[in-house]
Amino acid sequence: MSITTTTHLNFRGDARAALEFYRSVFGGEITIATHRQGYGTTDPAEADLVAWGQVLSANGFHVMAFDVPASQSYDAGDKPVYVSVRGTDQDELTACWKGLSDGATVIQDLGPSGWTPLYGMLKDRFGVTWVIDVAVAY
Repeated sequence: MSITTTTHLNFRGDARAALEFYRSVFGGEITIATHRQGYGTTDPAEADLVAWGQVLSANGFHVMAFDVPASQSYDAGDKPVYVSVRGTDQDELTACWKGLSDGATVIQDLGPSGWTPLYGMLKDRFGVTWVIDVAVAY
């Protein structure tokens, strides 16, 4: 038996745009099921919102997303979660950083840090905080 964890991000109407953006950065296939297809809310105004979606890439990147229906409470919070993208190829990680940087607020510039040769943190245009770094042995 094996277990895999996957980041699942919640949005209020931006899940499709976020998934499309993440696919543009990381590549891979996007899958979306809408509320119209019988998942979640029956509110006609929310029929085309994402009830479940994901981006799955051959390089191992995987993220899921959901549009929280108006009938449910939703609070994005200030720092509810960080999505960490770790790898060994600095060029690949730098490309991810450049893609995510479009419309983002940089919290920590991408560069060397005291614990890794490459580290950076930003909040993307959807309010998700990303940490990009080279994986090192601790």
